[in-house]
Amino acid sequence: MRIVIAFALFCAAMPAFAQTAPKPQAVQGGKATGHAAAPLAERMAIQADLIWTGDLNSIADGAWGERSTGAVKAFQKRKGGKETGVLSPDERSALAADAAAARAEVGWRTVIDESGARLGIPNKLAPRARKGKTGGIWQSPSGDVQIEVFREPAPATLAAIYQQERKNPARKITYSVRRPDFFVISGMQGANRRFYMRAQAGAGELRGFTIVYAAAKEDVMARVVVAVASDFTAFPAAAADGRPLEKRKVEYATGIVVSAAGDIVTDRKAIEDCQVIVVAGIGSAARVAEDSASGLALIRVYGPQKLAPLPLGGAPRREFTLVGIADPHVQAGNASTSAVPSRVAPSGDTSVLDPTPAQGFAGAAAIDAEAGFVGVAVQKAQVVAGPATAARSVTLVGSDAVRNLLTANNVVSISGQAQIDAARQSVVRVICVRK
Repeated sequence: MRIVIAFALFCAAMPAFAQTAPKPQAVQGGKATGHAAAPLAERMAIQADLIWTGDLNSIADGAWGERSTGAVKAFQKRKGGKETGVLSPDERSALAADAAAARAEVGWRTVIDESGARLGIPNKLAPRARKGKTGGIWQSPSGDVQIEVFREPAPATLAAIYQQERKNPARKITYSVRRPDFFVISGMQGANRRFYMRAQAGAGELRGFTIVYAAAKEDVMARVVVAVASDFTAFPAAAADGRPLEKRKVEYATGIVVSAAGDIVTDRKAIEDCQVIVVAGIGSAARVAEDSASGLALIRVYGPQKLAPLPLGGAPRREFTLVGIADPHVQAGNASTSAVPSRVAPSGDTSVLDPTPAQGFAGAAAIDAEAGFVGVAVQKAQVVAGPATAARSVTLVGSDAVRNLLTANNVVSISGQAQIDAARQSVVRVICVRK
């Protein structure tokens, strides 16, 4: 029954598939304390890692309360530490490492299904991909794990599909909930299989997924199911089948100041087709150059500015800290600079970052404790195995590529071993406004 309890906790905590300003519960003197006071992107990253370590049975939405604090304490207890509910820097690193190992163990990767939905897939557990009726299907060789994505266009309604699925004679439902724009159903399918189904309404249709797996695999699948549900985005701003992303009218990214004269390096894709480019708090910027091979772009702001250029460091390492400014919708309209642990994925493309950073972190600075600034996070589209699927990933471009771009455009950079505090002073929010 553990998975049923986990689903109940998960669903009870689930917002109506919308980012809302979290209400921190850890307060002192009217102010949030501990992790509740951290930027939203950091809270979400910690929650996502706690899901993978099996300590949190809830979605990573950034709303920090007793359940999240309890999950931190559970992690600290297993590690033999003091149960404070607040991670020390060493504990945060250990949590990130354990979560990354858990993701690697199941072969976690993010895909955009042909239905248009984005979700995470445990590729080692369900490596066989094929095309279903309206979405992709991923299955284990023995068939004891299956993930199927579905799409129901109008005139289908959320209420009608919900009632139809509840009447499935092959299922024994142990939990169900329906809200105006989503529903969740879970329980037993047959004598020895569990199922979890989630659907969301939007854009005149429904998109969702169903996971069915052998009850004997509960220990592994319990956290995988919550992770899939937490990462699922029914209507991302991306097209399927590797087609270009539908560009947002206003897009936010991170830029890195690389000269006192106003030169800033950022993500090339984030400033494509911009009618206006603005650096928040500074002013308008002009596109100077771009490098399609690396995915970098160079922009420049003019006029006297008090800018703090970031020294360029050494070669990329496998683990580092990303310093960037998450999209306003990720941090409830704020513009806080965040520093989050990151690493190069242990398999596949050696430059892909794991976990995928939050929106707005395209252009973020990668800081290594020993080498300083070692690279830039940039967006990359790549085709992955499966039925007409495409993955959206963020990769690390090394500092050498940054140097090459600056040299080619006669920008004089500085060298050194910048740390996180210096990076916080050097990153800026880049805003692209399109027609």
